[in-house]
Amino acid sequence: MNASPAASTDRASRPKVGAAIRSRRRQVGMTLQALCDAAGISVGYLSQVERDLATPSLGTLAQIAQALDVGVDYFIATPSVEDAITRAGQRERFQVDGSSCVYERIAADFAGNVLSSFVMTVPPGFRSETVSHEGEEIVYVIEGAITQTVDGEAVALRAGDSMHFRGNRPHAWANETNAPARLLWTGTLALFRPRAAKIAGKTATKDGGGTTKTSTRTRRESPK
Repeated sequence: MNASPAASTDRASRPKVGAAIRSRRRQVGMTLQALCDAAGISVGYLSQVERDLATPSLGTLAQIAQALDVGVDYFIATPSVEDAITRAGQRERFQVDGSSCVYERIAADFAGNVLSSFVMTVPPGFRSETVSHEGEEIVYVIEGAITQTVDGEAVALRAGDSMHFRGNRPHAWANETNAPARLLWTGTLALFRPRAAKIAGKTATKDGGGTTKTSTRTRRESPK
């Protein structure tokens, strides 16, 4: 028996939240089992939801959202064009405690997104620690110059230069000049997201210059 047009339309209009749930779960580093334990649902059911083979009720979606530390609208709201825009001179600037780098977020935060992106101002003499992690990074120099080291090989990058590399290769960078450098950093790590910040145990305060200073228990979330 064929489904009625109304029933077909109803199914088509239901939001497919599975991919967004899976993306958010991976973003915060939760296993299927961990999310199921936190949300009070079974692994088999969550697996079906993530593959869009089952549609959770609003109550169940609320439990999943709470376990992932987001609101229900994170999975069902459609971001507007205006929400995706940042304006020069109007972006909030912030720092991580212990670091003299200043960050400006330019990426939007919406369901299923995998990119983080910042404009960074790096003071003269700054040198990062060497790190490695999953995902990938792109560094583009807007002004000034930095020395980017990947797998022990140092490369000088000047204004207009860029580098794209896998995050699992040990890497670090430094501003070895006498002038600040401005970089566009983009990567697939969940860095400094409003909800992820809460999970990581961060607190933020504004200094006298309007720059937010963020303290955190983990240094892994700084782009290097």
